[in-house]
Amino acid sequence: MKNKRRFFFRLGAIVLLAAIAACMMVIGRGHTVYIDNKSLEYEGETYAPYYRATVYVNGERVSKLQPKERAGATNIGQSFSMTLELIKDKDGETETVDIALKLPYNMDGIIVNIPGYMAGLPQDAWMSEFVSTPTEAEMQDEEIPTEEEDVLAGAEF
Repeated sequence: MKNKRRFFFRLGAIVLLAAIAACMMVIGRGHTVYIDNKSLEYEGETYAPYYRATVYVNGERVSKLQPKERAGATNIGQSFSMTLELIKDKDGETETVDIALKLPYNMDGIIVNIPGYMAGLPQDAWMSEFVSTPTEAEMQDEEIPTEEEDVLAGAEF
């Protein structure tokens, strides 16, 4: 009787810990969301950037984006919401848009293109994964001295 009770308590503890771990994996997943105000080409059509896009996440202003600029925000969880104040032209009126997105679980850095989103394009057009490209300095091969060079460097002539 005592062994059965101990077994069920241990089984219950394991199931509880597994449930907590599964919830934390989904709820606590962090994403970096990059918001682009860059032109977008999709199916032969070009979507121009906004003259100015002000990005608010959780009520805080993240950035004022000019054309060809990008801002970033960190988000915990699978849902992301932001408010955009958009000005299409230099003398245009301000348009305020609230956006709520479901973030893909398999992406860490997510790029959201504002002109593509506002044009109503499919998600694969305006959302992509951020992939860091190395700079030229990082790509240059480092010269590794050979044994002959080491011997010659240490020799006195």
